[in-house]
Amino acid sequence: MWDARPRGGSLRTRLLVFIGVVLAAVCAMMALTTVYAQRAYLLGNLDDRVTNAAERGVGGASLHPDLAQDLTFLNESGHPAGMLAARLDADGFVLAAATVGQDAPPQNLTETQIATLRGIEADGGLYTRTVPGLGTYRFTVLGNNGVRVLTGLPMDDVQDMISGLVVVEAVVAAAGLTVAGCVCAMVIRRQLRPLGRVAATAVEVSHAPLCHGEVTGLTRVPERDTAPGSEAGQVGAALNRMIDHVESSLAERQRSEERMRRSEERMRRFLADASHELRTPLASIAGYAELMNRGTDRIEPGLAWRRVTAESARMTGLVEDLLLLARLDEGRPLQSAEVDLAALVAEAVWDARAAGSGHDWQLELFLDETPLVLGDEARLHQVVANLLANARVHTPVGTSVVAVVEARRGTCAVRVRDDGPGIPPDLLPTVFERFTRADVSRVRATKGSGAGLGLAIVAAITAAHGGHIGVHSEPGRTEFTVELPLVGDTGADTLTWSPRVSVQ
Repeated sequence: MWDARPRGGSLRTRLLVFIGVVLAAVCAMMALTTVYAQRAYLLGNLDDRVTNAAERGVGGASLHPDLAQDLTFLNESGHPAGMLAARLDADGFVLAAATVGQDAPPQNLTETQIATLRGIEADGGLYTRTVPGLGTYRFTVLGNNGVRVLTGLPMDDVQDMISGLVVVEAVVAAAGLTVAGCVCAMVIRRQLRPLGRVAATAVEVSHAPLCHGEVTGLTRVPERDTAPGSEAGQVGAALNRMIDHVESSLAERQRSEERMRRSEERMRRFLADASHELRTPLASIAGYAELMNRGTDRIEPGLAWRRVTAESARMTGLVEDLLLLARLDEGRPLQSAEVDLAALVAEAVWDARAAGSGHDWQLELFLDETPLVLGDEARLHQVVANLLANARVHTPVGTSVVAVVEARRGTCAVRVRDDGPGIPPDLLPTVFERFTRADVSRVRATKGSGAGLGLAIVAAITAAHGGHIGVHSEPGRTEFTVELPLVGDTGADTLTWSPRVSVQ
């Protein structure tokens, strides 16, 4: 079975071994080259000396060509100690052989020693033979007018020098390799320290609890180990980028989970509120129907039918509001046409004055141009009407309500301001959420209680028209602001919902 585990030791050990092997190979090649070059030089020098000695021996033997065994030329001075000379016949047979001693007469060779000289050709070539009792020699054979002389010089000096050179180079190489190994070990250890710190960072990150809780502040590789000029720095920088990506991804996932959780909570609350709002009129209708079934003496039929009709209308309005919000949530396009907001707001103010005569209604126009917006006129009218109704319902009689229309720099702003008691601070952040109702601190002008969908519908319709809605409230001043792009500044022919709400 294949083993997936990495083979070999650590990177430091492998680098050290590799560098050591390479250095050893280089030292060996240098030593061999030096030895061979030195040996070739020494052998060349020895061969020249052997050739000179052979020429001198042939010259001396040619003085007595008739004496085939004459070696008297060895008695002449100037011959190197240890030189070996021999007279050969035409067939290469050794007739006489002797060696030159140091301050001693020539010594004849024994038969055993002479036997090692056989087979050396008289071709001027150089041969190496080991003569028993004398050592290794370098030989050559030269001839002149039928006189053949074999001459040889000992190789002991050359071999001793080569051996000494090999020993010296081996010692020097061993010392050099030892020093180089120690230096390389220190350099490699120092250069690999950043990788060790990167690995330690990766291990620390791997121990972080990434599966739960908020993931922030993960350990990073130090900046000194992220220099792009080195491989270790590139690895450190890449690890930091990966940690940043992991941290941002996990944070985004947690935010998504939190948004999903809040969305589920809002959905559950929405369903509960919608069920509650629908249950109230249904219960009233069922109650009046039950009273009618029991007989007309229990309740006046006209009153019962009026209450059933009123509750049916209330339930119908609630269902229509929910359907409108659902359509806007799905991003369904609204009708698109040019709408004069000044005329629309003026009409809505007249309607509000008729519905709430106890309030002081005012209209202010600050227009540099005709405030034409691209949108659904009925829905935009619903936005303004809901804001005015909100001011009427949640403020006491006598409150001043001002509707302001401003058009400048490509944007039309519709502001609905009142001097009522204001929105409670704890309610302000959720004022545009569905089924949000004012608590008892918010004075109502009527006994009716809305479903809490009016401002949610306002925000949804405004966003579907590419606009923005905000609110600022404090005791004595509450102002809702709706901003819409004028014709020519909206970037689409169809209108869809993208929530944009601000609260102050």
